[in-house]
Amino acid sequence: MRSWSVVVPAKRLGVAKTRLRPLTAARPDAEEAHRELVLALLADTVAAALACTVVDTLVVVTDDPAAAAVVTELGARVVADEPDRGLNPALEHGVRSAPGPAVAALSSDLPAVRADELAAALDAAAGTARAFVADAQGTGTTLLTAVDVPLRPRFGAGSAEAHLTSGAVALAGSWPGLVRDVDTEADLRAALLLGGGPRTTAVVARLAG
Repeated sequence: MRSWSVVVPAKRLGVAKTRLRPLTAARPDAEEAHRELVLALLADTVAAALACTVVDTLVVVTDDPAAAAVVTELGARVVADEPDRGLNPALEHGVRSAPGPAVAALSSDLPAVRADELAAALDAAAGTARAFVADAQGTGTTLLTAVDVPLRPRFGAGSAEAHLTSGAVALAGSWPGLVRDVDTEADLRAALLLGGGPRTTAVVARLAG
């Protein structure tokens, strides 16, 4: 077993997860409700990662004050997104402040991920220079790891294929919460069926009335 440093990128809440906006658009507090939902996804992801037995350090890269406050209270370190040039530069910046030879980039929208699932995936990646876990659709990436080599993130549309082409090894295992990232209402429903984290579950219940 290795000790890992995990980096989680978090956009400013107001511009994150735009495809979830229909869930709150009809509400008088639409903007506040959207930010609350995005923050809940992040908080449940970070809490699960911090509870993972093989994670030694968790770094959140964000410029959002509310996100920074919540993840700091949970026990994460926060670094500002100094490059401010998108997801992959933010991750590379975060990795530079993460200790140790084993680093991982984790998506910020995994409300159903469990600590033991993440531990299993990181254990599976421990003997590989670079590895990744594809999302439930098989096209995106929820976890990218590197041991003693640069992370070289290729997140974005078609990231699973991009990471595979770049030499990363695709990992497969029984970790349903780890592959279930949330971009749409259907994704959110699927994550909640697996057993969403407490913050996301409470926010969705409140939004439902």
